[in-house]
Amino acid sequence: MRGLSNKNPGNIRISKVKYLGEITPSKDKAFKQFESMAYGYRAMFVLLDSYRRNGYKTLRQMINRYAPPVENHTANYIKFVTEKARVFEDVEIDTQDPAEMIPIVSAMSQMENGVPANYEDVRQGWELFVKHKP
Repeated sequence: MRGLSNKNPGNIRISKVKYLGEITPSKDKAFKQFESMAYGYRAMFVLLDSYRRNGYKTLRQMINRYAPPVENHTANYIKFVTEKARVFEDVEIDTQDPAEMIPIVSAMSQMENGVPANYEDVRQGWELFVKHKP
């Protein structure tokens, strides 16, 4: 559960993109670390929203970008998230809608870490996302 110990429930890899609440330099050489779980969840919301703005409109498109088949069993990832979040994989996702995004990010966190997400942490991450729009 590396993602949880890094307070990075989405296992977001180190990149040039810097997120609010990110700890730099990260002690983990592959994955970002955050000062709280809420900031880790905010980063997931920011990343998925950036995907939408760059043409990845459906959950299938987003997860294929987020968890590519070269590193993951992407079809299983999509199936897990669609079932847990009760969304369709080929319908456009509204990344500005908390009723859609909180269940999606919660399910992605569970897929990444093997344990259910703490709903309060995810909700706080959403609040940070709304308060600090990228």
